[in-house]
Amino acid sequence: MAFSNPIPPPLFKPPRPDRLTRKTVTIPGSSKPINPNFSKELAKEKKEEKNKKIASEKAVSIILRREATKEVIEYKKNKNKKKGNSKKLLPRTVLEALHERITALRWQSALKVFELLQEQLWYRPNAGIYIKLIVMLGKCKEPEKAQSLFEMMAEEGCVVNQEAYTALLSAYSRSARFHEAFSILEEMKNTPNCQPDVFTYTILIKSCLQVYDFDKVQIVLSDMECMGIKPNTVTYNTLIDSYGKAKRFKEMESTLVEMLRQRDCKPDVWTMNSTLRAFGGSGQIEMMEKCYEKFQSAGIEPSIKTFNILLDSYGKTENYEKMGAVMEFMQKYHFSWTIVTYNIVIDAFGRAGDLKQMEFLFRLMQSERIKPNCVTLCSLVRAYGKAGKAEKLGGVLRFIENSDVALDTVFFNCLVDAYGMMGRFTELKEVLEMMERSGCKPDKITYRSMIKAYSVNGMTNKATELRNLLTSLEKRQ
Repeated sequence: MAFSNPIPPPLFKPPRPDRLTRKTVTIPGSSKPINPNFSKELAKEKKEEKNKKIASEKAVSIILRREATKEVIEYKKNKNKKKGNSKKLLPRTVLEALHERITALRWQSALKVFELLQEQLWYRPNAGIYIKLIVMLGKCKEPEKAQSLFEMMAEEGCVVNQEAYTALLSAYSRSARFHEAFSILEEMKNTPNCQPDVFTYTILIKSCLQVYDFDKVQIVLSDMECMGIKPNTVTYNTLIDSYGKAKRFKEMESTLVEMLRQRDCKPDVWTMNSTLRAFGGSGQIEMMEKCYEKFQSAGIEPSIKTFNILLDSYGKTENYEKMGAVMEFMQKYHFSWTIVTYNIVIDAFGRAGDLKQMEFLFRLMQSERIKPNCVTLCSLVRAYGKAGKAEKLGGVLRFIENSDVALDTVFFNCLVDAYGMMGRFTELKEVLEMMERSGCKPDKITYRSMIKAYSVNGMTNKATELRNLLTSLEKRQ
């Protein structure tokens, strides 16, 4: 199937004076000649527009730091008033700055930009911007601030609709504040033109499932039925995925059967992936393969995520032959490997003790411009620790020094365990110091790995000391 280019080609190139003869060029189909200075004037206009944008971007940057640098800002305002003050910034600049911060979930900075937006002379209240901010605050677990914006939205005269209520409900439910979330749901039912829909209920169900509150899920499903709202494909997929992760296979299968009975809800690739992950992750390989065949016979095509699930399931059950078959299939049908694919395969070869193949894949992913992350490095550390290759662990640390990989406690725990298994306590101490410099705090796993290392190497006093420390930490929590 041929795909059309979404960007149409230009009808003609901008006219310009001929360089050799310096004659005026005429646009095809027109007798009017172009001004020889046309290109210069155009370039000048573009430069002025660019300078205005740069000046506006600089102003946004300065104003965002004004709380910390008030004197500097006042000086800059008074010194050059021609560039405009904080109330005359370009709309595009401010809106782009706001969008970037919302997307990156930088809620504090986003709210500062929003305040700046409200100060602009051209500002008009917009419900869409408020809803985006409320959704962002929900994702950042800041429901009270989301509530404040919701109230401000109504005060500024914006229409508070079903979408706004759903965003606020989502903000509370994401923080497991279900009392407030259910109160908003009841308020929606009693507010004209704000009735909850399947999207509202699906968000609430997802939040309940994230804390494994299956009783509340049944209450929400019953309420949906009373309201005459039927679950859609997304609702069913959310339920199937969560039941599978909780290893509640009976509920997962009954939900899938119920989904198949619905005329308007057809299983899709998400349904397939959730089902395969549930069975494959629990080691039920035969059932996973049967489901894969059934979904394929129903016309559902696998995605790269599907193959990653198959690879991970085969790798963890040491079924390397089938894992190789999946890799060959992906290569044959040109499925590009993602960082997840590389991480799965690197981990599988590391667990199998095939360090040569593991290292080859690590180099290959870098040559493909796929940046290794903490998961990749953890797989390398575990494999080298298991093989007793202390010099290779040093190589991983040198790689980290020359990269910008964000390290976490899980990675340091892998290092502690690896050096501990080899009885390399000098290096283990250095890892703890490195951990402190990186701002990562030791957790229960860190201490347990160290206790195990000291015990195995006959350092019982050290092990007892750490056990007592761990016990006291657990009591404080």
